[in-house]
Formats: sequence, C-alpha cells, structure tokens
Amino acid sequence: MAGNDVGYPTRKAQMATRDASRRWNDLILELTEMGRLGQKSGKGWYRYEAGSREPLRDAALEAFVVERSARLGLPRREITEEEILERCLFGMVNEGARLLEKGIALRPSDIDVVYLTGYGFPAAQGGPMAMADRIGVPRVAQAVQRLHAQLGAWWEPAPLLLQLAAEGRGFADWQRARSAG
Repeated sequence: MAGNDVGYPTRKAQMATRDASRRWNDLILELTEMGRLGQKSGKGWYRYEAGSREPLRDAALEAFVVERSARLGLPRREITEEEILERCLFGMVNEGARLLEKGIALRPSDIDVVYLTGYGFPAAQGGPMAMADRIGVPRVAQAVQRLHAQLGAWWEPAPLLLQLAAEGRGFADWQRARSAG
C-alpha cells in the first residue's frame, strides 16, 4: 500500500536543488511528518475507519489546509469543474506533447495507453491525448497559455502543442503525418 510517506525521502532531498522561482506545495511533506500516511495509518488526505478503505472527510485536515492557506497568503475560492478538468487534463496533454517532441513517446496513443492501463484514466475517454483531440487542441493550447500567464513556469506551453493549435491540427493528425512521411 503506497501512502504519503512513499515519496517523502525523494521530495525532501529535492528541496535543496529545486527552482526557487516556482511555487512548491510541501503539504504532503507536512502530512507525512504528522503521521498522516493514508489508509495504513487511518488518516492522510482523508480519514479511514478501522477495517474500511472508504475515504471520509476529515474536519481536522480541512482546518489545517485552511490555516496553511491563510499563512501562505493563498485565498480560498470555489473551483469549477471546468477549471479542475483544465488543470488536470490539459497539464497531462501539455506534458504529453513534450514527451512526443523529445521522442520519449513515439505516438500519442502510447501516452494514452500508459494513462489507461497504468493510471486508471477512464477507458471510455480514450486517454488524455485522444480527449484533447475531441476537445480541440486549439482550446487546450489557449487554456495552457492562460494558465501559464496566471501561474507561471509550471504551465509553459509545449512548442508542439502551440504548433498543432496554430495549424488547427490534433495529435492524431500529427501521428498520421509522421507515419506517412
């Protein structure tokens, strides 16, 4: 069972060398130090009743997050489903475009297969790259550019994403062109 503690040593070690110009979230480190490891300790981001794997809201954690946000000067706000989708999905698509540019992944479908089989991405959606094609790569690129302007370096648009958007093409079009040439 993997909990908050699994990546703790790596995250802790990276603190000395990470880019200070980027905002980092160290909440998971704090939770680990508080003994909130997840299901194995009965509490993590949620709490768990003995013998149950059902996540339950935890008022103590929620109060901790609100206090921590205030201390960091981060205003609390409502987040729409659309914003959650953009931040989660479009971040995956942007990084997927980088993997394609660097030749780490050969095809957009390779990225989709990893997300479908390794990370539990909803099979009916076909994977993040296929979903981006359905949504429209220009829309994805526009949102990534907006998030980059708002939030900085973490959201720097991948050149391939911008190129495909400018050309009005999707990742499947990119793959067909590569296969034909």
